[in-house]
Amino acid sequence: MLRSLLLKTFTFYPSHDHDTHIHFLNMNSVQALAESPNLIHIPSIYTYSLNSNEPPALDLQDAIPTIDFTSLTSADPGLRSRAIRELDIACKDWGFFRVVNHGVPESLMKMVIEKSNEFFDLRDEEKKVYEEKGLLDPIRYGTSFNSKKDDIFYWRDFLKVIVHPEFHCPNNPLGFRDVLLEYSKRTREVVKGLVKGISLSLGLDQSYVDETLQLESGLQIFVVNLYPPCPQPELAMGMPPHSDHGLLTLLINNGVGGLQIKHKGEWLNVRNDLPNSFLVNTADQLEIFSNGRYKSVEHRAIVNNALTRLSVVVANGPSLDAVVEPACKLVNGEICPPKYIPMKYMEYLEMQQGNKIVGKTCLDRVRV
Repeated sequence: MLRSLLLKTFTFYPSHDHDTHIHFLNMNSVQALAESPNLIHIPSIYTYSLNSNEPPALDLQDAIPTIDFTSLTSADPGLRSRAIRELDIACKDWGFFRVVNHGVPESLMKMVIEKSNEFFDLRDEEKKVYEEKGLLDPIRYGTSFNSKKDDIFYWRDFLKVIVHPEFHCPNNPLGFRDVLLEYSKRTREVVKGLVKGISLSLGLDQSYVDETLQLESGLQIFVVNLYPPCPQPELAMGMPPHSDHGLLTLLINNGVGGLQIKHKGEWLNVRNDLPNSFLVNTADQLEIFSNGRYKSVEHRAIVNNALTRLSVVVANGPSLDAVVEPACKLVNGEICPPKYIPMKYMEYLEMQQGNKIVGKTCLDRVRV
């Protein structure tokens, strides 16, 4: 249990030959732990075992696909057709891509980062009002992934806000509500354009995915991840390898690297160094709906010992009541049978978010 684990006294020894120890109390966030004076060694509960034989992550920034949103939504059939083909390749071969010329003002994206950072700078008592209790609480503030189930804690604090179909927002910081409301609306428009293109790239009518999965009332969750500097980054993990539960996830960050994606069995470092762009990854419900044509991408977050990384994620999924299964038009008897069983999105969300997070094991449970 988070409280019983983190409210107990942790003892740290600055060196092997020094018997001075420091007691840290009320550490219910990584941020508070990281800001503790003289912190040199992380508590054992944060020690994450990496595969010692795993090679270093690769840097292949230029290889990551880039989708021009204006071409994808263009009235010019040639431009749009080419963009749809590029989107198909990005979803099929990568499950990950950048989006440029999306129409969301850069000033708004910077303001979202700024206000998100201000939230974590609030006094502890202001943040604790939103301490997580239930999976679908409109606003949840917490640490690790699922602190009630995690054996190893992750070097991450988070804020999760449901912004659609009903909009919610913390009362503080000042101005956060207006910024978040506008950002959630703008990002939904980007997702709508991407989903139309994906629907066409699958050989379906452009509104097929939207209508079948009831995206007008689709779940949209705004997530801010805070990864403070870690004195032993080689022993900790910000977030372990996993795939996302929804359809598409949009991400921006404060310029500090740490995101890695798995591509053809190898881990790649990802930098969001393209100005005013979104990083987008495909998620589990898209893999199910496409009957495996598009794979949800496995990704993780690593930490460093010098800089705080802040990432802002917008997770977009079907309606909670939608039953997600391979699109009937993509299934063809024995030639192309359904590869996943039908499941209500709400049930899938509870299954993934209510347990430990380990790779794509949740998706494996619905495979035929």
